[in-house]
Amino acid sequence: MKPMTPSKDLAAVIGKTAVPRTEVTKKVWEYIKKNNLQDAANKRMINADGKLKKIFKKDQVSMFEMTKLISDQLS
Repeated sequence: MKPMTPSKDLAAVIGKTAVPRTEVTKKVWEYIKKNNLQDAANKRMINADGKLKKIFKKDQVSMFEMTKLISDQLS
């Protein structure tokens, strides 16, 4: 896969280095798990902290919606 450059907001979560899309998703999940951002009642929902809220533009998103929102942050 071709390395993708993250936006400034996404780089705050995964780092500035250009990485393949699959690696971006993996790094975002590592961040979510490290910061305990999965909703306790529904594990498919992600609660946004300050950094993720800049990407998601709302307090909570589904894991499926998250991948689309992350794609918008790559070039």
